[in-house]
Amino acid sequence: MKKEKGFKRILGGCLFGLCLLFAFSAKSQQIRLDNLKEQFSVKNLVRVNGGIAANSVFYTGDNAARQPFMWVLTGNINIHLLNQFNIPFSYNLNNLGSNYTYPTLPNRLSLHPTYKWVTAHVGDVSMSFSPYTLSGHQFTGGGVELKPGNFPLKAQFMCGRLLKETEYDARNGGIVAYRRLGYGGGIRYEKENYQLGTTLFHAHDDENSLLWKPDSLQVYPQSNLAFSWDVLLRLFSGMTLKAEYGMSILTRDRRLPSGKRSNSLWFLEKNASSVYYHALKVNLDFLWKKNTFGLGYERVDPDYRSLGGYYFTNDLENFTFNYARPFWQDKITLALNLGIQRDNLDHTKREQTSRWVVAGNLNIVPNEQWNVSVAYSGFQSYTNIRSQFDYINATHQYENLDTLDFTQLSQNLSMTVNYTVSENDRKSQNLNLAFSFQEAADKRGGMIHPGSVSRFYNGSVSYALLFLPSSVRVTLSANTTYNTAGSGDMLTYGPNAGVSSKFFDKKVSAGISSSYNISSVDGKVKGKVLNVRGSSAWRFLKKHSTNLSLVYQNRSGTSGRSSSDFTTTLNYTYSF
Repeated sequence: MKKEKGFKRILGGCLFGLCLLFAFSAKSQQIRLDNLKEQFSVKNLVRVNGGIAANSVFYTGDNAARQPFMWVLTGNINIHLLNQFNIPFSYNLNNLGSNYTYPTLPNRLSLHPTYKWVTAHVGDVSMSFSPYTLSGHQFTGGGVELKPGNFPLKAQFMCGRLLKETEYDARNGGIVAYRRLGYGGGIRYEKENYQLGTTLFHAHDDENSLLWKPDSLQVYPQSNLAFSWDVLLRLFSGMTLKAEYGMSILTRDRRLPSGKRSNSLWFLEKNASSVYYHALKVNLDFLWKKNTFGLGYERVDPDYRSLGGYYFTNDLENFTFNYARPFWQDKITLALNLGIQRDNLDHTKREQTSRWVVAGNLNIVPNEQWNVSVAYSGFQSYTNIRSQFDYINATHQYENLDTLDFTQLSQNLSMTVNYTVSENDRKSQNLNLAFSFQEAADKRGGMIHPGSVSRFYNGSVSYALLFLPSSVRVTLSANTTYNTAGSGDMLTYGPNAGVSSKFFDKKVSAGISSSYNISSVDGKVKGKVLNVRGSSAWRFLKKHSTNLSLVYQNRSGTSGRSSSDFTTTLNYTYSF
């Protein structure tokens, strides 16, 4: 109860301080909260916007399952009040039925008044201090951020309710929660060559906020104290060190008898259910003669969590290395990345996973005409699974150390080449080549088993010709896809051609394109598809637009039978 009263005093003090800030701002004739004045101005008192759209689809073809005609009317209206409340209304009508959504009153309200370097957050808001303490959790209360422009000290504080008490009710999925209150702050000192920061966050559940105690659901009133310290050092020219350490002390059931408490940390609760979590992240970046090196290390304890966040990535250890450098008068850029990750840090799981990631990018721009980009990434995930019977049936500690070794391998390679054939005031010509490769395989017992390897190849070449005065664009391309897997080899290839243009001061556009592709499996042709597409668009009176689309498709298979489809789509939209 003393802690409850202490928290209420702190919460009341925070709210009282915010009220004094607002009162002082309102009383002084020289201080103006500009954003509040703009927010409550006449033009922002009530604003209405939205749009309507009408669509119709006409179909003729051999697909009896499709309807020959379909129409759809959609619209939405949104009413804005004081730039805070949104009251939306929408409708969807078609020849198959109708659907309406009616506006509902907002159940969340937040204000963010700002004066110079002071920003307040009042209502249902969220703040972030550190990824290891308070990290984006929404709360109902107040917060303030102090960021003086020329002063090296920055600060932020919050206090409020993180969770509302929720009694158990099977109708809402059995969700149950104690009332959770929290407060915290962060201070950062920033200079040109170094930065120092620390954050503190405390939260606890009100054990008397629920009538029925949900112990049978393993839901207990908790308390949490989380710290973090971070530092940024520019050791010398070109070298930067960043480090952050986080610690979370979580008491899973604050009703248990407490042990010895610290006089300096009166809000720290510790008992038999208390657990300590640690997290560490370090990055070192070094620049030397255009060479950029980066080393990174991160370790987060298993089950690490704080009551100031919804989700925490934990039980991991990461090692990363990156390197980048420009060559040949900055016309070539090379970037390399290497990462290693493992879990099961406390060796309590029956399954342990380690991952290797290698990635590289090479970009070559010898002149204004050429641009070549090559990217490669490789991924290897190794899993060691141990059955519980290995421990039950073992006769000594070195027996059956590894029961199943499973490795997933994956690598990706892509290359793109852009070449500007010519470019002047009349026309421009561009040629593009693209290729990508992906391979995936499973390895068990040190061997890659038949049927577990799959490879995907994609290639394309395209040519574009643009006549600048008339805005006429002509495109030609050829595409190929080849897949090989355990089920067989599949190949699809074919050309594509199109032409488009804009008219009447670029308010009207029209185009037509056609493609033809052939698919085969294990060398046998399985299907051929011909597509012809036409489209036009017209934008008029600034807020009105119409679109017309025509699609013809013909499919033929190995049986000699073919099917044809013709679809017309007409669309009109108006926005306000």
